[in-house]
Amino acid sequence: MTASATRSWDGLMAVLRWTSMAVLVFMMVSICYDAIMRYAFAAPTSWSLEINSFLLVYLAVIGAAEAQRHDAHIRITFFKDKLPPRSRAAIDIVTGLLGVVFCAILVWRGGIMALQAYEYSERVSSSLGTPMVFPYALLPIGFATLGLQFLMDAARALPRLRHGLDEEVPHG
Repeated sequence: MTASATRSWDGLMAVLRWTSMAVLVFMMVSICYDAIMRYAFAAPTSWSLEINSFLLVYLAVIGAAEAQRHDAHIRITFFKDKLPPRSRAAIDIVTGLLGVVFCAILVWRGGIMALQAYEYSERVSSSLGTPMVFPYALLPIGFATLGLQFLMDAARALPRLRHGLDEEVPHG
């Protein structure tokens, strides 16, 4: 990957990370506000549950690429850690490529859902009437970034497979 592409990817991930943090803060404040209004004043909000449900989806799908990037997903590596470096690299490549295929399918199907929601002007049946194209569009966006991260992970594992090393081969 070129230096400018890496910087662009780092910039995109930073934007998504900061927006995820802002979404989390907004969710915390709005849920607390709704709880206070509901239990202290018997006047719950009509929008909090709907908005926060969609924002939870945002956090899950948009944050997945960042978690993959920092190797922060939960997994069991007991057996993998006992394998030789080339075998671990091969597993990382296969895992990355399977992740790309999985994400490509979800981008495709999520894109179809978002387009259909747009074409048919689907809305949530609530007081807000949120257009469903917005939450549905999160799926292809989030899974596209996750798929690109899986592809980069697989590409980073190739030199380890060739050289049989445990860590990434330095460039240059």
